Amino acid sequence: MAKYSKGAQNKVEKAMHEEKRGQLKSGRSGKRVTSRKQAIAIGLSEARKEGKKVPPKKGAKKKAAKKAAPKKKAAKKKAGPKKAAKKKAAKKK
Repeated sequence: MAKYSKGAQNKVEKAMHEEKRGQLKSGRSGKRVTSRKQAIAIGLSEARKEGKKVPPKKGAKKKAAKKAAPKKKAAKKKAGPKKAAKKKAAKKK
């Protein structure tokens, strides 16, 4: 069974061609993308947004597990009423 759908493959392919021509820009800053890895990542993220079949990001499992699991709190000791220490009187002979 394929990990990536045809639509996702096409998105990555288009992003790679744009990167080769120098036309691919990053999302926020709008700078030109020069890295092949960055071009692939942009293509995959666009495919995810459109709902194409793409595996989740590597860190996605860890983040989801952290959010779902409740935080463990350290067990607190219950402070009961303090007992006064009894003093024993020394016996005199």
